[in-house]
Amino acid sequence: MLDLKSGIIGQAKVKVSKNNTAKNMKSGALPVFATPAMVALMEEAACTALKDYLEEGEGTVGIKLDIAHVAPTAMDDIVTATAVLDKIEGRKLTFIVEAKDTHKVIGKGVHERFIINNEKFMSKL
Repeated sequence: MLDLKSGIIGQAKVKVSKNNTAKNMKSGALPVFATPAMVALMEEAACTALKDYLEEGEGTVGIKLDIAHVAPTAMDDIVTATAVLDKIEGRKLTFIVEAKDTHKVIGKGVHERFIINNEKFMSKL
């Protein structure tokens, strides 16, 4: 890893559409932004934070999520997830994550990722 330090920030955005609703993802019955879609967006934000800090052949995998989905988001709204690197413990990275729509915070929590060697990881499958 290259000069990895606490405080780096990544963001990811998505528009709420039929594809990422709770009803479509089968995580609920309503046409609102799905919790699994929020989780994926938070992980994407963490990956984005790391894109300039990993060496050739390195990647990361998510190992833990502790989040709350605290408010609904309607169709056609934009959701932005932010991940801030909080702790570095060897190859284990801890992020503070938050998701907001254009009106409010909709989710927050902690996400852990682990730095891996991509080839070595894939050889274990």
